[in-house]
Amino acid sequence: MPAENQDPSGDAIPDGISPDARATWPHPELIQSWLGDAEVDFELRPGEEVAVHDDPEAQAAARRFRDVLGCFASGIAVITTMSDGEPVGLTCQSFSSVSLDPPLVTFIPARSSRAWPLIHRAGRFCVNILAADQEHVSGQMATKGADKFAGIDWTPATATGSPVIAGTLAHLDCTIHAVYEGGDHFIVVGRVEHLEAHADDAAVVEPLLYFKGRYRTTES
Repeated sequence: MPAENQDPSGDAIPDGISPDARATWPHPELIQSWLGDAEVDFELRPGEEVAVHDDPEAQAAARRFRDVLGCFASGIAVITTMSDGEPVGLTCQSFSSVSLDPPLVTFIPARSSRAWPLIHRAGRFCVNILAADQEHVSGQMATKGADKFAGIDWTPATATGSPVIAGTLAHLDCTIHAVYEGGDHFIVVGRVEHLEAHADDAAVVEPLLYFKGRYRTTES
């Protein structure tokens, strides 16, 4: 294996990932500990129960925090990768651009997500920006214990081979640049290796939005 594909310990680094990114990765035993039965691949919606201590005041404060932040409308994306030859995905509101030069984006998965450790170990991911008619895709990718890709058409992304979901508005094919701790979430920074808008080919060109605990479109 070429030297640039190994870290100082001799372990393999996934193709395309920054050589110094491994320093930000959790210990493998910690990653394995995340792969339990719990799965929360979509942030709690405003008004839902919040697993924050047993203190009613702390729960009320956390719920208020989410309700206030629910006033900020966001798009919906599905983050995908391949793990052991199988497609992996999670639904995500917390996606944003970071930098133009170099081209960096971020998404913020929950520590409790089962999909995130698989994405992390793959070292690559694809951001699929959902169209207004893809509420079912968002729901399916956020459902615990389901075959998330059942009935969903996808093709491998150009740079990383991560799933590009059919009918989306656009996708960004990325490698993991860095990972930071952020309370009960992780802040993932990805370097964009390839990106493409699908508006010219899509039957629906409006985005799927999320606002005050409900899916929305630009017309509702």
